[in-house]
Amino acid sequence: MAAVVKVSPAVTVVGSRVSSPRVAGFSSRGPSTEFPGILKPDVAAPGASILAAVGDSYQFYSGTSMACPHVSAVAALLKSVHPDWSPAMIKSAIVTTASITDRFGMPIQAEGAPRKVADPFDFGGGHIEPDRAVDPGIVYDIEPREYAKFFNCTFVSFDDCESYTGQLYELNLPSIAVPNLKNSVIVWRTVTNVGAAETSYHARVEAPAGTTMSVEPSVIEFANNTRTATFKVTFTAKQRVQGGYTFGSLTWLDGSTHSVRIPIAVRTIIQDFVADTS
Repeated sequence: MAAVVKVSPAVTVVGSRVSSPRVAGFSSRGPSTEFPGILKPDVAAPGASILAAVGDSYQFYSGTSMACPHVSAVAALLKSVHPDWSPAMIKSAIVTTASITDRFGMPIQAEGAPRKVADPFDFGGGHIEPDRAVDPGIVYDIEPREYAKFFNCTFVSFDDCESYTGQLYELNLPSIAVPNLKNSVIVWRTVTNVGAAETSYHARVEAPAGTTMSVEPSVIEFANNTRTATFKVTFTAKQRVQGGYTFGSLTWLDGSTHSVRIPIAVRTIIQDFVADTS
């Protein structure tokens, strides 16, 4: 039987028939090869075919340089609503309220060869949701001295660095990346209540494949003017392999309004060398 080829005119599909958002092929991807203990990227934002001002006119541009102004604008709006919030609190609000599903409720896809379901190395916490970021419920704040200690003890040697372990997952970030799980690792986090004064949150755990993950306490309560709560997350390798990264999440739910989700990436190892970067 002879092969038959049919060539049809190109068609542009717009509006409700387009599956979006989707992580573009040019978007920055993790993990960070220099500092794998910090999960990157942080979040995803619109960056494809963005109408941008060029000289005295406008043009459509695509790139991470188009996504950055979207996040910057959301950060500025959050600062105008919450002038007392620190930069870390603003970042946390954006990351922990981001969406991991498209407008049809399906998992966000990532362009590539082949296309796949996006993971935290594609979009961090997810696609930004500015309306939700205004009222995140709880946030992960960081004191500037924590960053200063990281930089001082990583690039220089100071007297107060003796107790510093050098593990970047000790930073109180709205994400967790453990690139060197041999047996068991404990990660501590502190959350600050920026919502109702009297409220409680329950932990929902999605453990990365190949690990067990527990959160203590699994319920945190804010009462009697208490604004902060500290909890620990324990990761234990279920199999002794030099593996690749697997992904999970930790979500705090107050049962009504707030869903505060952080992405998690874990890589099990048996030797202290990097066998792969993804």
